Amino acid sequence: MSLSVLLIDDDKSFCQVMSRRLQHHGFNVDVSFDSLSALEQQPVHYDVILLDMMIGSDNGIELIQPLIKRYTPDQLIVLTGYASVATTVEAIKRGADDYLAKPVSSQDIVKRLNGEAPTNLDQAQPLSPAQAEWEYIHRVLLENQGNISKTARELGMHRRTLQRKLAKKAP
Repeated sequence: MSLSVLLIDDDKSFCQVMSRRLQHHGFNVDVSFDSLSALEQQPVHYDVILLDMMIGSDNGIELIQPLIKRYTPDQLIVLTGYASVATTVEAIKRGADDYLAKPVSSQDIVKRLNGEAPTNLDQAQPLSPAQAEWEYIHRVLLENQGNISKTARELGMHRRTLQRKLAKKAP
């Protein structure tokens, strides 16, 4: 029996490629490109929900609980291009079962969907200074509920400097 998957991501080309690859591995895939359409679909049971953390201007973490209530998935996996320890912890606290940083291969996703553990856990590296700064900024931002001005004041930097740092990809 194949698993049913709901893929929620605003990147249409990513969804196209990922849904084709998952279907090739025997999964039944439905796709939503925004949070509103994801919550308006028929309330059926999905085995797995793959949820992008940033869906347009919406925060995917805010959708975790409504999606779990509506679809009762066995697994909810958050995908993000902006991975940080703070957002990982927040996603897990809200009910996510896993958290994968983009770019993520379809093979890694298929392994997770089949219940296989990640293969690179024993290859963990210490954080570089840039990564430690990124993690700290995101933890303080999360504590301030996304308030840029308050976070900048707490970090002792100008608001525009903080915005430039946030606009960059994670190191």
